[in-house]
Amino acid sequence: MEQKIRVMVAEDLPLLREDFCDVVSSQEDMEVVGAAATGEEIVALAAKTPCDVILMDIEMETIDAGIRAAEVITAQKPQVKILFLTAHETDDMITSAMGTGAVDYVVKGCEEEKLLEHIRRASQGRAELDPRIQNTVMQEYARLRRSERSLIFFINNVAHLTPAEHELVKLLLQDKKVAEIAKLRCVEVVTVKTQIKGLLNKFGCSRTKEIVKMIRQMSLEHLFQ
Repeated sequence: MEQKIRVMVAEDLPLLREDFCDVVSSQEDMEVVGAAATGEEIVALAAKTPCDVILMDIEMETIDAGIRAAEVITAQKPQVKILFLTAHETDDMITSAMGTGAVDYVVKGCEEEKLLEHIRRASQGRAELDPRIQNTVMQEYARLRRSERSLIFFINNVAHLTPAEHELVKLLLQDKKVAEIAKLRCVEVVTVKTQIKGLLNKFGCSRTKEIVKMIRQMSLEHLFQ
């Protein structure tokens, strides 16, 4: 006989926790090896009890307790498959949860058979995200790739800035206007405008606000201090 899938359940609501445990226990190929009501409890339980899959709620003692717990467990026991089972389905929550190394994300209220199939697939290492969840994850992946390319492009351009352009960016980050910059640098306004035009061309932007926003989003202000 094949070894049963060892499942743990992390859910703060007693009735739901018992219900999930009952659903899993009713299957011939599964067994519940532990249940917890908090993120701290599931971390401690996973550390001492072998298991294959953890059904992890997100909001327990704190709004993101399950996410924090998943980060610890996946770092300590990478072979354990985390399957988030939660009422939260916002894009931010999905990307934060899947960023922990979890293999699946299921919204509470789905049919029992669907949940059980997700558990089986997760235990076999062939989890298949629902289309809505998969789309959110792929969008975040694409956003990160764009950010990575933008960062490389930006840093490369910073390396080619003239001292005057570097100082200009520093003043723009201080929200200085063109007239103020001209006065501070003891140059004509037209000179500042010409330098700004060159700066915009280097960064492929149409307004200085775009450059400032880009720098702040990437937390790179320190490059211009």
